[in-house]
Amino acid sequence: MRAFPFPKWTNTLRPALPIVLLGGPLYFGVLIALGTHARTTAVGYQPAQPVPYSHALHAGDLGIDCRYCHTGVEISAQATLPPTQTCMNCHQKIRSQSPKLLPVRESFASGLPVPWVRVHDLPDYVYFNHSAHVTRGIGCVSCHGRVDRMEVVSQVEPLTMGWCLGCHREPERFLRPVEFVTKLDWVPPESPATLGQRLRDEKNINPSTDCATCHR
Repeated sequence: MRAFPFPKWTNTLRPALPIVLLGGPLYFGVLIALGTHARTTAVGYQPAQPVPYSHALHAGDLGIDCRYCHTGVEISAQATLPPTQTCMNCHQKIRSQSPKLLPVRESFASGLPVPWVRVHDLPDYVYFNHSAHVTRGIGCVSCHGRVDRMEVVSQVEPLTMGWCLGCHREPERFLRPVEFVTKLDWVPPESPATLGQRLRDEKNINPSTDCATCHR
């Protein structure tokens, strides 16, 4: 007679087998759904700021270039938040007594920074370099969306590892001429795929997908 290949005590596990077979896929399905949900990835995160700064007004209606405030975006890993002096360059004369700008005036007088709330905040174990992207033709809109239409800035992309890898694997889908990286309403003069591939070939852009690129 053929010997039973498993010890007899394994018979006690047989009632749990349907639970494992059905519950396992269900568990992983729920885990993936929760992990990619907007609340988990912070899509839509829109914190209240200490000053009601409107990007729609400044970047949209007035056409102020992103780099006027975010001065480090082309030269460093950090885009940088503007010092109060940048705000006061205009607001010493324009709406200088507006109650909405009281925190700015207080900051200017005290030397303490305005406590802006960061919207796009990557985990500490992730390294991201703004200059490496901007100087190669990745537009601000690719990650931050149409901030020139936002009264209050919100996060529009998930900023997950899979989302980043998608761009690193196919950067031609997002490339544009460097001179247009901060022009949020820029429209390519030809097929985006054709233009992107040409820019990738011309600049030999081949982003790394190695773990150490972002996890240092």
